Amino acid sequence: MRMLHTMLRVGNLEKSIQFYTEILGMKVLRQHDFPDGKFTLAFVGYGDEKDHTVLELTYNYGVESYDMGKAYGHVAIEVDDAYATCEQVKKAGGKVVREAGPMMHGTTVIAFVEDPDGYKVEFIQKGTYGV
Repeated sequence: MRMLHTMLRVGNLEKSIQFYTEILGMKVLRQHDFPDGKFTLAFVGYGDEKDHTVLELTYNYGVESYDMGKAYGHVAIEVDDAYATCEQVKKAGGKVVREAGPMMHGTTVIAFVEDPDGYKVEFIQKGTYGV
């Protein structure tokens, strides 16, 4: 068994694809429109689905926003340098909601950014995870 993908419902597919590709450096792996079901799926990630876990961005026609609820947390991405990655995100027009630095009560270096729908993406600096 292996993890395949995480699905996020998005209010504007183009803005979400732009965020995940242009700001976070992912690639659109596949996209398919289901007019009879009134939704479009776009799969984005850092590598082919046969070898990597990816994100499924689901756009339901006519739905521009969702209640985030309190159960969902975030998607985590390992980065070489969380500080530099935050600067790159800001320069590209992205929103950093927690600057890079050690996590509270630990030494793992983390940061958080927010996508166009308000989903949090955590950066975890390589070599500091789990401490």
